[in-house]
Amino acid sequence: KAEVAAEGRDAVAEVQEKGESVSLRPMNPFERKVVHDVVKEAGLVSESEGTELSRYVVIHPASE
Repeated sequence: KAEVAAEGRDAVAEVQEKGESVSLRPMNPFERKVVHDVVKEAGLVSESEGTELSRYVVIHPASE
């Protein structure tokens, strides 16, 4: 969980720095939930995309 949260925080920092959406690697439902929680805490927006075995999280800047 800690590794996935750290991956999410790194992606959040990238979105905040560049102002562009970032897509992460495919993850299982638990991992996606961890990332969504990290993104929400940071005040950004995230969504899951893709089909079941290859669903992944996309993090968007807050302004989108």
